[in-house]
Amino acid sequence: MTTQVIVLNGGSSSGKSGIVRCLKHLLPKPWINLGVDDLVDRLPPAMVTFGPDGEVILGEGFDAVQHAWTAGVAAMARAGAYVIVDDVFLGGAVSQERLRRYLDGLTVLWVGVRCAPDIAAGREIARGDRVVGMAASQADIVHQGVVYDVEVDTGHTESLDCARVIAAHVN
Repeated sequence: MTTQVIVLNGGSSSGKSGIVRCLKHLLPKPWINLGVDDLVDRLPPAMVTFGPDGEVILGEGFDAVQHAWTAGVAAMARAGAYVIVDDVFLGGAVSQERLRRYLDGLTVLWVGVRCAPDIAAGREIARGDRVVGMAASQADIVHQGVVYDVEVDTGHTESLDCARVIAAHVN
């Protein structure tokens, strides 16, 4: 079966975006990347806010919008687009199962993007566009109970090399 969707799951500042950029150059077919940040950027600012320690606070109506967004991503893949999803499974295994239901019937490569909390926190500070504390708080929780086909660690491996490992698993 040909891989139709690649799902990258990792905490904030774990290196997913860098891997996505590399994958789009390495993979022979054109891939569209869509991520949770794309969804959040298009929402009213009050719908997704952040607590003092970087925790994500979802406003009223978020679930309905997320449903529409995820159904749309799955529809693109079903229509023939190759899609890379850049996500943050705040609910760990529950989040994966939710996404798995939308992607049912598609060939999906599940990828865990790991990064030690202290390394992610350093990247977060260097970026300057994230709430301090978010990277460290998400580094481990997003992987709890999640089952992957392949895992990479951006704290020890450059984005291009991580992308090469992932690309080797794409059919």
